[in-house]
Amino acid sequence: MIKILFICHGNICRSTMAESVMTYLVNKRHLSDQFQIASAATSREEIGNSPHYGTVNKLRAVGIPVVPHRAVQMTKQDYHKYDYLIGMDDANIRNMTRIANGDPEHKIHKLLEYAGSQRAIADPWYTGEFDVTYDDILEGCEAFLNYLTESM
Repeated sequence: MIKILFICHGNICRSTMAESVMTYLVNKRHLSDQFQIASAATSREEIGNSPHYGTVNKLRAVGIPVVPHRAVQMTKQDYHKYDYLIGMDDANIRNMTRIANGDPEHKIHKLLEYAGSQRAIADPWYTGEFDVTYDDILEGCEAFLNYLTESM
């Protein structure tokens, strides 16, 4: 089983969108029994909150079911529990590495690395651009899933 944790600042926009998109893509390929997918925050600001309405509206508009979710914070134990900890931007990566007390097993990555890019996925909480965020997350998740299934 491949265990993936998507992480962003608050766990209500980008990481929950990535969790839903990746779950949808995995289910579409009939691989759900081979994956465990979740999401978390680096901050405590939104703990317990449901996904942002902009994320929910965008996923509904493209026909992707929203995974039932309440925001949680990443813990040091998550580093040992998951095979891949996937952040959305450089600040996420720094905070994830701090929470995990380093990255000795090289599990921490930015999502768009798998699409051959070092660019960040912009936070729609600030930009309001949920369409752009969705496009970047879809690109990253498709590339990440292709990467993972090549070795299966």
